[in-house]
Amino acid sequence: MKTIKILGTGCPKCKAMETTVREVIQENNINAEVIKVDDIMAIMEYNVLSTPVLVIDEAIKIKGRVPSKSEVEELLK
Repeated sequence: MKTIKILGTGCPKCKAMETTVREVIQENNINAEVIKVDDIMAIMEYNVLSTPVLVIDEAIKIKGRVPSKSEVEELLK
């Protein structure tokens, strides 16, 4: 099972990324756990300056923008 973290404080882009990721997981029956990290101190541990951030199995994959569904699918395969 993949562990997916979405780092963000709740801005519209952060919410859009979470929605996109959850839709891709559901549509493709991907076995993954999605964790929303909104604590600023926890986000700072990843040394990122812009949110949202997509972290898959502790590796930063996307930061500062909302990915397309197809991009998320590629990252999760």
